[in-house]
Amino acid sequence: MIELNPDALSIADAMDKERTSGKVRGPLHGIPILIKDNISTGDKMHTTAGALAIADNLYKEDAFIIKKLREAGAVILGKTNLSEWANFRSTHSTSAWSSRGGQTKCPYILDRNPSGSSAGSGSAASANLCAIAIGTETDGSIVSPSSVNGLVGIKPTVGLWSRTGIIPISKTQDTAGPMTRTVKDAAILLGALASQDSADSYTAASNGKIAADYTKFLDVNGLQGKRIGVEKSALKINPAMDVLFQKAVDTLQSKGATIVMVELFKELKPIDGNEFQVLLYEFKDGLNKYLSTANSKVKTLADVIAFNKQNEAAAMPFFKQETLELANEKGDLNSKEYLDAVKTTTEIPRNAIDKILKDNNLDAIVAPTNGFACCIDLVNGDYDNGFSFSGPAAMAGYPHITIPMGFAYNLPVGLSFISSAYKEADIIRLGYAFEQATQHRTSPEFRVDLLG
Repeated sequence: MIELNPDALSIADAMDKERTSGKVRGPLHGIPILIKDNISTGDKMHTTAGALAIADNLYKEDAFIIKKLREAGAVILGKTNLSEWANFRSTHSTSAWSSRGGQTKCPYILDRNPSGSSAGSGSAASANLCAIAIGTETDGSIVSPSSVNGLVGIKPTVGLWSRTGIIPISKTQDTAGPMTRTVKDAAILLGALASQDSADSYTAASNGKIAADYTKFLDVNGLQGKRIGVEKSALKINPAMDVLFQKAVDTLQSKGATIVMVELFKELKPIDGNEFQVLLYEFKDGLNKYLSTANSKVKTLADVIAFNKQNEAAAMPFFKQETLELANEKGDLNSKEYLDAVKTTTEIPRNAIDKILKDNNLDAIVAPTNGFACCIDLVNGDYDNGFSFSGPAAMAGYPHITIPMGFAYNLPVGLSFISSAYKEADIIRLGYAFEQATQHRTSPEFRVDLLG
């Protein structure tokens, strides 16, 4: 937690009174929820992306999805910690740490990193501090912390949920999404907040593609007769992961799915470092626009950089801000470097995913979501945990769901299903069938280390 909502109890009382009087707004009526601290609220809570630089930001109005939450009767308990600036500050950062909120821990083993950037949402939902939580993702920031915290996470198609009022990194890749303990809860939350928003042009493409209720796709027999592509490179990650993934593939097959080996990552090699270049440009553009309307003394990315330098001991005690500085050096979104890079990072993964799905008549592609949770290391920063499947769907802007796949060393890890644009119904159906067949999730025990 980074901040509690001082109005939570009064909101809960009001929702109870409505229910007692016979008014029920829907499945979110009175449900306690936590939201990531880069999602603006027009109330008494600050919106800071975990940064001391804008710790004074009491935003003027709710983000679009927060308005939808309030209309649905949800009780916002507070804001969750995150990797500062959604982990877009330094190449040597430690996930789940922010200068405002400190270090978040994995509830399964407390010396492990809960991953990010939606670390607090992942830890809180997993540890039962709320019924459901919301995270945001640019590349991996919903599905990765969901995976290592034993949760179901959905990164929707970019445009299914509005981004208005969310502190941005990338207009082409950013989206918020559900982080919950069950597929059913994720489906309920997904449908409640999916809507077109005139202030976010990307949502226009969702017209006619939004399901009012995604729970109607919860089918225990949802794998029967389906064709699932298995990412071949994910079959050999490490011995513990390999056993879990092979068992997952066997389960898919036993429940009626046909398995087809595919090699998606081979098709993505021309992207190289283009994604990072896109994010640098879009972060500068988007953050400057957000800060210009924020209720903070800091009004630009350059101001953030200057604040951090002036307050280095508090703002940058473990790692610096070279990513912020690189972004600030970029030009505008008319730059040739940006236009070339964004074309590469969107078209190649979209074409690759669509081609594999079409050529093999597939309903989805699966792989482990990521490796097991890393150790918290504020000295050296994050290290490679062996695998990540977030990139293809993130760059394409396509939907991605992760479902608990099992445990090794008392650490959970997820199984990912991805598909083409606005195919949330398809991957929810598949994910639910896998969840119900396996029931892998167990509550965390807050172990001190691997040995207990």
